Amino acid sequence: MQFIIEGLGLGLFLSVSLGPIFIALTQTAVEKGGRAGMTVGTGVWISDFLILFITFMFIKKLSATIESDSFQFWLGLAGGIVMILFGLGSLFKRVELDLNERKHEYKDYFGFWLKGFLVNTINPFTFLFWLTTISTYIIGRKINNTEATIFLGSIMFMIIASDALKVILAKTIRSKLTSNDDGKITDGNKYIQRFSQIAGVGLLCFGFYLIYQVI
Repeated sequence: MQFIIEGLGLGLFLSVSLGPIFIALTQTAVEKGGRAGMTVGTGVWISDFLILFITFMFIKKLSATIESDSFQFWLGLAGGIVMILFGLGSLFKRVELDLNERKHEYKDYFGFWLKGFLVNTINPFTFLFWLTTISTYIIGRKINNTEATIFLGSIMFMIIASDALKVILAKTIRSKLTSNDDGKITDGNKYIQRFSQIAGVGLLCFGFYLIYQVI
């Protein structure tokens, strides 16, 4: 029970941070709908699972690599560039919303998934979080594999649950917008356009901050 509570608490701490993941999830859900937002979330969760698994399996080898200046520089630079590109896209694109959530093509959903996967993977904080968590809570406390699985599973459960809640809340905001008979947003369109621009500025700030940290 102790490891479940600790895992849920740590997952909640990670989930409430207003970082690029929060922006990517809520922006997509508001602009494209709940399914698209959940697809972004799937990309984030798969990224977390992969990073968690790789870090757990190769903790001793990865710790020196992740903490090296070279790794931090290139990952920070790549992550900054990706976030800046997403930010510029959000800042300058014209948002045309349709409250009748249309069926996206497979390539659209792959793009949503890739957005979540990249924003989470090319974020140095993700690697540092899992490295610190595994080295401190698991290796440092010498807990067994069963306890480690419960602890890490609790973290992932909280991350997935909270991200899904963010998408649901964003979709609720979307549904509250006024619309005419054909489902096109009228009065609310300008507010969503502004939200998209604010999200773009947020991603730009995170991108430039990552680059500033490594140069």
